[in-house]
Amino acid sequence: MRLIPSIDLRGGRCVRLLRGDFDAETRYDADPRQLLRDYQAQGAEWLHIVDLDGARDGLLANRALIGELATMSEVKLQVGGGVRSAAVIDDLLQAGVARVVVGSAAVDAPADTLSWLQHYGPARVCLGFDVSLDTEGVPRLRTHGWRTATVRSLWDAVEQFLPAGLQHVLCTDIARDGALAGPNVALYADAVKRYPQIAWQASGGISQGADLARLAEIGASAAISGKALLEKRIATEELQPYLRVV
Repeated sequence: MRLIPSIDLRGGRCVRLLRGDFDAETRYDADPRQLLRDYQAQGAEWLHIVDLDGARDGLLANRALIGELATMSEVKLQVGGGVRSAAVIDDLLQAGVARVVVGSAAVDAPADTLSWLQHYGPARVCLGFDVSLDTEGVPRLRTHGWRTATVRSLWDAVEQFLPAGLQHVLCTDIARDGALAGPNVALYADAVKRYPQIAWQASGGISQGADLARLAEIGASAAISGKALLEKRIATEELQPYLRVV
């Protein structure tokens, strides 16, 4: 399993939200450029960038900074937030981004998303599904910066894109995101069991090295971590086995 450090951008600054609430924001003094250098020095080969302004408003507000980060080093960027058109995908890929994450558009415009998977290839398009568990434990999708609830399940959404060769899915349990309460291991274990052909990226709740070990054990392809790394809650020696995957 690969650990992918995450940087969330809002107004050009590095921030973290608690459970997706834009009013529950923590700002960090860390410069995104220096963070990229630091993560690379630790061995990271991928970095996950979220344009929070884009996720909320549909416009890639941090595009210039993302383009700068994409040209800074050999670290590959996976970028999401506001990716709702082919023009945005073209722009990001041409800027040097290795993989784009399509979130709300995968729910609102599934036909377009299918065409993007087929045109750009499933290696370069990751679908990002944000979920909230209902009273029966079914993961239901939320969109537009997590503000809009839907009745669609994660499983229904995945099924829709399998014919296009869906390869990468980033799944965030909103209730865990930014809370440092541990990842929803049961959810990801279920996802891997249902769709072992998909490279599942687990996001939300990671707070210690043991969380990474548990996700690796159940077969997650990658773990996304932002707050725990920013606050240096996990010892470097616990991170290393998951940063550079041979």
